[in-house]
Amino acid sequence: MQKIGLTGNIGSGKTLVSRIFQTFGIPVFEADREARQILLSPDVIRKIVAVFGTGILTDEKIDRKKLAHIVFNDPGLLRKLNDIIHPAVRGKFDLWSENQRDVPYLIYEAAVLFESGHYRMFDAIITVYADEKERIERVMRRDNMTREMVLERMKNQWPDAQKIALSDYTVNNNGSLLLIPQAEEIHKSLLNRKK
Repeated sequence: MQKIGLTGNIGSGKTLVSRIFQTFGIPVFEADREARQILLSPDVIRKIVAVFGTGILTDEKIDRKKLAHIVFNDPGLLRKLNDIIHPAVRGKFDLWSENQRDVPYLIYEAAVLFESGHYRMFDAIITVYADEKERIERVMRRDNMTREMVLERMKNQWPDAQKIALSDYTVNNNGSLLLIPQAEEIHKSLLNRKK
């Protein structure tokens, strides 16, 4: 079974595209959602507090906004956080993928697939992209963030061009092309690549 990575910068629409693949019967592992769940684990909380201190806690839980403000302004601390979170997410993915049966491929959806180096573990990569201005506006509306908060996150992601250059497939989500036909073309291609 093929393992396919699906990525895109914040606000690109990668989750929407992954939902389209799910309608084709393709299982999708949402790495970013799993990472948020992992932040609730007592063991992970303990490790994060050991690095960042108790100031990132609210009611004994990780305050994601406080933590985000710290790590998105310090690449070194972001790496330390990722060193805690990414192995746990990878472990969950490995268990999840073992339980997938009778599918031609599965998808691992993650925002920082390239930045983390995890793109190397996949048979093919799909990158969803959109204009920066559109992405900023989408995230501001979706997550009730300021422009500065969105830019804080964006500066820690590779530019679209860099991701596209390393991708096997791309999906244009600028609004000029329909998403479903683009996803269908990729789906057909992946079925033909089936091992």
